[in-house]
Amino acid sequence: MPAPSAIVLTAIRALLAFEAGIALLRGVWPAVFVTLAALVLTLLPELLASRMGLRLPQSFLAAIGVFVLATLYLGEVRDFYDRFWWWDLALHFGSAMGFGILGFLLVFMLFQGDRYAAPPWALGVLSFCMAVTAGALWEVFEYAMDALFGFDMMKSGLPDTMGDLMVDAVGAALAALAGVIYLLGRAGRLGAPFDLFIETNRSRFRKVFARKRR
Repeated sequence: MPAPSAIVLTAIRALLAFEAGIALLRGVWPAVFVTLAALVLTLLPELLASRMGLRLPQSFLAAIGVFVLATLYLGEVRDFYDRFWWWDLALHFGSAMGFGILGFLLVFMLFQGDRYAAPPWALGVLSFCMAVTAGALWEVFEYAMDALFGFDMMKSGLPDTMGDLMVDAVGAALAALAGVIYLLGRAGRLGAPFDLFIETNRSRFRKVFARKRR
């Protein structure tokens, strides 16, 4: 039986494909574009990771799918941004946490999992910068969609953008802190996402497992 995370991801992709077909039949072209873009974004991380020789755990892929669904489909097509004032802030906080954790793991991977190759705080700073950069690029994407296709992703303009970036910074900082605590060996159960990614990509973290065998 497929893992629950795999079922969730498949259901999200099926829903987006179904909604794109309904929008196409009705001639609602903005909805067609948004749902198809969302569908592509649920497929892209796995393809990019494969090209880089990485494997993303199914739970990571499912989390990305949920984020894309909440951002583009529920947020833009179903107007959740207007219905719930906190929707945008919650998504930015969650995405910053996710990008921060993934960024920390990618930086850690550059050292093949050698936790003594660089101070934990240095890896935390790098992951923080990566997560905030991802948030800034998303704001550029929102501006481009508004300017090119007449969407209203930026809402109130500069106040919305600055609020999003501040929330991104808070989420990125917490993710970086979680990574630092993980390297210090004090994360406990909170270190599960880190352990899962490292276990899934054992060949990229040789020094982690070499140290464990000693």
